[in-house]
Amino acid sequence: MSDNKNSKKIALTGGYAAAYALKQIEPDVMPIYPITPQTPIIETYAKFVADGEVETEMIEVESEHSAMSAAIGASAAGARTVTATSSQGLAYMHEMLYVASGMRLPILMVVAARALSAPLSIHGDHSDVMGSRDCGWVQIFCENPQEVYDKTIIGMKLAERVGLPVMVIMDGFNTSHSVENLEILDAQIVKKFVGEYQPEHSLLDIENPVTYGPVALQESYFEFKIDQEEAMEKVTEEYAKIADEYEKISGRKYGLFEEYQSENAEKVLVLIGSVAGTAKDAIDELRKKDQKVGLLKIELFRPFPFSEIANALKNAKEIIVMDRAQSIGSHPPLYSEIVNSLYQIPNTRYQIQSIVYGLGGRDVFKKQIEQILEGKFKDKYLT
Repeated sequence: MSDNKNSKKIALTGGYAAAYALKQIEPDVMPIYPITPQTPIIETYAKFVADGEVETEMIEVESEHSAMSAAIGASAAGARTVTATSSQGLAYMHEMLYVASGMRLPILMVVAARALSAPLSIHGDHSDVMGSRDCGWVQIFCENPQEVYDKTIIGMKLAERVGLPVMVIMDGFNTSHSVENLEILDAQIVKKFVGEYQPEHSLLDIENPVTYGPVALQESYFEFKIDQEEAMEKVTEEYAKIADEYEKISGRKYGLFEEYQSENAEKVLVLIGSVAGTAKDAIDELRKKDQKVGLLKIELFRPFPFSEIANALKNAKEIIVMDRAQSIGSHPPLYSEIVNSLYQIPNTRYQIQSIVYGLGGRDVFKKQIEQILEGKFKDKYLT
């Protein structure tokens, strides 16, 4: 934690940290529908509204599908728009996620990632967000409440700069309900950083009328999708720029990924989310025993920074990829992306191990991570 004069120290859960960041951004519209473990985000923000601390128009809808539909309408009308969800709620939105990204609407959505039914689980894993990874949304993952706060602010600016919707993702319960000390910036500094939203096009700009979501037949649909992909290709560079801008006001550095003790590591663990903290502790212990182990924590998952990750892993002799989700009938999602990254390096072949962990919120302990890095665990599932 830095001694930034622009900030104050406070203890918050990940959910409250997201709501606090949104309070400082003060969006125009926030459609809401409750679902565990996301509900504290909108509960907290609703109190800000009720107490007159923000002027956001909160829209209470009848489902998550309606929440995203309302967000699409508000954003198309030119309003700075945010929402939040989890698990089945994200799955229920699935149809509308494609509409939001296809219309190039800069909606920000905070997701407390949670297992999908069936069987029913209210606890955290990455099943929901990995099921939405190809919907055309930018996906930014967080390790802890500090990252939730910071990346909510970064995500809002990124969405409006690139004209694409953004998910800021925390692990359900592990992060959303865990209290940690973090630094909160002054509200005016946040407002200045994010800036005033000025949409290039909006349905309410009657002097420059536009159409959103028109019929696109064979002669034009393909071109829309190419434009959408080209916009996504610009995200990596823009995210890095915005993260650099944010470091200047916060003192905290973010990137496409975080490298921890990996500079001279022969064995590198690759993962996403809250378990990174446990992994860092395990790596510190093994480093004391002169074991050359390190961590690569993915922060930007969509778009996936293939070439940058390949470069970061090029000197590793062994790579272990830990996924908190399955791709039933295929390899796990993060493992597949890492293999795709390494394929770009010619004439090389890496020893890569895939491990699925933490499904349905199952805990992962430091001792287990140590055993994995010491080569004592060879199974596919860390149960």
